[in-house]
Amino acid sequence: MHTGSTLVVSGDGRYFSKEAIQIIIKISAANGVRRVWVGQNGLLSTPAVSAVIRERVGSDGSRASGSFILTASHNPGGPHEDFGIKYNMENGGPAPEGITDQIFENTKTIKEYLNAEDLPDVDISTIGITSFSGPEGQFDVDVFDSASDYVKLMKSIFDFESIQKLISYPNFTFCYDALHGVAGAYAKRIFVEELGAQETSLLNCVPKEDFGGGHPDPNLTYAKELVARMGLGKSSPQHEPPEFGAAADGDADRNMILGKRFFVTPSDSVAIIAANAVQAIPYFSGGLKGVARSMPTSAALDVVAKHLNLKFFEVPTGWKFFGNLMDAGLCSVCGEESFGTGSDHIREKDGIWAVLAWLSILAYRNKDNLGGGKLESVEDIVRKHWSTYGRHYYTRYDYENVDAGAAKDLMAHLVNLQSDLTEVNSIVKGASSDVSKVVHGDEFEYKDPVDGSISKHQGIRYLFEDGSRLVFRLSGTGSEGATIRLYIEQYEKDPSKTGRDSQDALAPLVEVALKLSKIEEFTGRSAPTVIT
Repeated sequence: MHTGSTLVVSGDGRYFSKEAIQIIIKISAANGVRRVWVGQNGLLSTPAVSAVIRERVGSDGSRASGSFILTASHNPGGPHEDFGIKYNMENGGPAPEGITDQIFENTKTIKEYLNAEDLPDVDISTIGITSFSGPEGQFDVDVFDSASDYVKLMKSIFDFESIQKLISYPNFTFCYDALHGVAGAYAKRIFVEELGAQETSLLNCVPKEDFGGGHPDPNLTYAKELVARMGLGKSSPQHEPPEFGAAADGDADRNMILGKRFFVTPSDSVAIIAANAVQAIPYFSGGLKGVARSMPTSAALDVVAKHLNLKFFEVPTGWKFFGNLMDAGLCSVCGEESFGTGSDHIREKDGIWAVLAWLSILAYRNKDNLGGGKLESVEDIVRKHWSTYGRHYYTRYDYENVDAGAAKDLMAHLVNLQSDLTEVNSIVKGASSDVSKVVHGDEFEYKDPVDGSISKHQGIRYLFEDGSRLVFRLSGTGSEGATIRLYIEQYEKDPSKTGRDSQDALAPLVEVALKLSKIEEFTGRSAPTVIT
């Protein structure tokens, strides 16, 4: 961070954020930072931070050169839960490994740090600039409206008027659940004030330090209230479910999309957005530069890219890989199976952007139905997509807090197996005769087409002749033990078979995955912790 620069400091409002912001302000002042920008009440979603770095100009003409985002994403918050700090660069994207490695090296040698302890705390609940004479000269703290830059950006991307028409149509009902995360600071502004939705369509939209005691992860397990309201719960809902529902995580970069009694997988969601973007979203009317997905995400996007003759990239998990492609002008729309979808308007995944993209597609598909015709629903759009492109039946099994040694042994076993595909295929046939044969097995590695960097050991893949896949990954983002993630994907091209129940369609491949990996033998687990 060079002297005289501008830093953004805000986050998802989780427990300890307010204290951390004051500490960072004091350390910034002591280290010659010229000004710190703080979202009102310390709230900025991760996508809004990216937008602020890229778009906002201070009253003195200053621009931000980076940001500390106080978040632990979709993990719970509170005195005994998670807190995290993430650094974003000048392009608005997460710091690349070169930078984070350097920071880590510095932590090993640092003997002291500078802190302007005498600086009084700044009132971050009131918009305005507070000036101090800091140890290094004048120092400003600029508290600004959390939503206005982001809302302006969204209005430049989407046709708000056509979405407004859809939302005001009496037969179209909608529900948005912020899970008490920072998305609540944007939901009312965008959905109610700009687009005219009823306030009753907002659920859990007051940001809370502990996310209301919940787990702010937008999936079928944790967004219980929304899932029930959309008619996907165990018991049937009291009222007719809305046509469209969506949820966000703690820092609002993830999204879950639901139709009435219908779940859209994140892998299908990014493929459907890419297939409809040029027609439905003004920002993309000139065409897509390319599309990309993370390796564990289903190949639904690959099929769309092939059909539309688009550049396509498969990258390791981590948004910075997409950021590189976008900075080089190679990618417009991208996504990952873990409920992250985004585009090159910023350098982070963007939960509210994904919701507006779906509302745009619904508005475009229904532009001739708003005079009283039957609405084309979320489910209709997805089923039509499957009949055109085929369906990737998809599920993810998470085995959480597994003994780290056992997890490593399991992965080593899977790599060793790959040296003999004849042996692999005899295990496959033994487990299920309904599964196609394995034609390729590898440990995924990625050579970045932009900077040439190579990322190894990104997950173990088994690729089948019919386009199906099994992927195994170790994940380290939780705070205890290892998590084994198993991704199971069955491709079905026959339009008469794309309407099957997902669990039925996947059952033979699940059987194969469990046999190949010997997961119960290695981990002692007879079932996953979470199935997505």
